[in-house]
Amino acid sequence: MIMVLLTALGVGGATVIGAAIGFFVKHPSHKFNDIVLSFAAGVMLAAAVIGLILPSLEYGGKWSILITVIGILCGAVGLNLIDKLVPHLHKMTGLDQERHPDKTAQLNKVLLFVIAIAIHNLPEGIAAGVSFGTGDTSQALSVAGGIALQNIPEGMVIIAPMIAAGMSKKRTFFIALATGVVEVIGTFIGFFAVSISTAILPFALAFAGGTMLYVISDEMIPETHAHGNERSATYALLIGFCVMLVFDILLG
Repeated sequence: MIMVLLTALGVGGATVIGAAIGFFVKHPSHKFNDIVLSFAAGVMLAAAVIGLILPSLEYGGKWSILITVIGILCGAVGLNLIDKLVPHLHKMTGLDQERHPDKTAQLNKVLLFVIAIAIHNLPEGIAAGVSFGTGDTSQALSVAGGIALQNIPEGMVIIAPMIAAGMSKKRTFFIALATGVVEVIGTFIGFFAVSISTAILPFALAFAGGTMLYVISDEMIPETHAHGNERSATYALLIGFCVMLVFDILLG
């Protein structure tokens, strides 16, 4: 339980760390953001496959492949429904598109952006919590590590738009902290859900893996390929994936 608590704090705290970095690096280049986010996508991809989807197949029994496939698709559809309800992450800041935006409209747009990140953080936290249901701490930590790594650039991204909209640094930091708290809550939801009923573990693992694959394909890869840095982003993703493979072998 202590390990789960520390992991939840680490996953949520990564967003706060990213936000703190964002105060000092207010305008990182697109290339820097794309490389960091692509590396995180590679880490998350390996974590989703190794730490969630493969264990789902292992614990699924006779119907493992069916349970895993359905779980992955349900996870993706779940996040797709969230995307239908909440404006798309890349399109909400819009600060570069308007030279003299109205402050109120700009602030509303930024707050929608932050809300969307908070909502997306919940299933990521659940994925971290569910991964502890296998009893394999090293795999659970690899999943949590992948999510945490992705949260650092995410935390950096949300700072600049809020400050540009006229929000105070103190309030900006507390809002970033709130998005991290959502992930902490999600981690405990996932952990207690599989603790109450181990029967749902294979499906829960696959569902969590599906949500991570959806985020990687729908959010992270398109964002990192939108600024002319496709080649660098691709290699960064591959390096992140390989780093997680190495860690899995060394810790396994």
